[in-house]
Amino acid sequence: MSILSDVLSTILERRYPWQPAREADHRSDEALIADLLSNAGEVSGLTSARELLERYAAKDDAAKIAFFAYLAERLDIDPEAVRSALDAYEAEPGPRSYRAFLEAAEPPRQELVRRLNRVPGATARLVAMREDLLRLLKRDDPRAALDQDFRHLFQSWFNRGFLVLRPVSWESPAQILEKIIAYEAVHAIDSWNDLRRRVEPTDRRCFAFFHPAMPDEPVIFVEVALTRGIPGSVQGLLAEDREEGEAAEADTAVFYSISNCQSGLAGISFGNSLIKQVVADLSAELPGLRTFVTLSPIPGLRSWMDAEGIDPTRLDDEALRRTAASYLLTAKREGGMPLDPVARFHLGNGAQLHAIHANADISAKGRAESCGAMVNYLYDLGKITQNHEGFAKRQEVAASDAVRGLLPRNGRARKEGA
Repeated sequence: MSILSDVLSTILERRYPWQPAREADHRSDEALIADLLSNAGEVSGLTSARELLERYAAKDDAAKIAFFAYLAERLDIDPEAVRSALDAYEAEPGPRSYRAFLEAAEPPRQELVRRLNRVPGATARLVAMREDLLRLLKRDDPRAALDQDFRHLFQSWFNRGFLVLRPVSWESPAQILEKIIAYEAVHAIDSWNDLRRRVEPTDRRCFAFFHPAMPDEPVIFVEVALTRGIPGSVQGLLAEDREEGEAAEADTAVFYSISNCQSGLAGISFGNSLIKQVVADLSAELPGLRTFVTLSPIPGLRSWMDAEGIDPTRLDDEALRRTAASYLLTAKREGGMPLDPVARFHLGNGAQLHAIHANADISAKGRAESCGAMVNYLYDLGKITQNHEGFAKRQEVAASDAVRGLLPRNGRARKEGA
């Protein structure tokens, strides 16, 4: 009945979008939350949920922190109830005792978020709420445990089965194109003409994941260049005066920019599914494509070089490539994973570290983050599973002989010019 009520409410609000003027609700946030979590009628629950969302949107940061504190402290699990329910399940396992344990182990704030989400359009508001949570509370703040509840729910709501892949072209609605410009996080789009050069030519593609509850908000998108051969410069791909190629003649698909769009979905992985789906779609459309690679930044290279005492102004192109190879193959974070976040992403997807290029991104950002160096990660469809398992289980970095050949014999970068 709850699902039916939600469906009917949504249909009615879309069919008759007007809302009668509501009397001012003078109840406290706490009273609204209690009403929403009660077994009161559906209409009452929707009214309380809508009021809470509207009030939250009007709060300043201090009030938002207080709101999060209430959810974290007053709507937490009851440890004693969890222990009792677990003891009962251990004593007599069965559907009833198991259900009782699950109910005890789930904090009421999770159900609160679910019920807030019944309001049409609430999903985007809740994503924005989590963005506030991540911004306002430090990771070591005990109240930040609340984020685990948002993350748990979002992982279900935004799983691959609900996402829709849509191509983005120059004919796409202006509101979508505006958001592509705003959300581009790798290579800034400077103008509408710049965007047009990326999505209109026959040898360019852009794909984005959308969620049915947020149909006008891309979740993540990828920009693709269709080329002959593997490129080693992003400026060449984005040049205003470049010669447009024929998509049917391309043998390589280059993923040169992948941008997550929603800060409130941080930590929810979409890139792996996005790349695999785009590879499948492009392969079906263009059978001549044989190679799928990225042209990726190395965002942590410059800061690592500074920490290692390596002076980038004293490195020629070959020395820079050797230094980048040392960073990508030997610099590790705790747990043995590569220090570089882009490397972790692509290697975790089963890609291979294929080639390193100097003077590949000579923009101010490219110089500041990676001294202009970029990387091709190769998605070899026959080795993706093998590479992924080696990386996930043993932290093995799949790399070409050409890249490994750049590594000094001692496995460390030489401090040239230091």
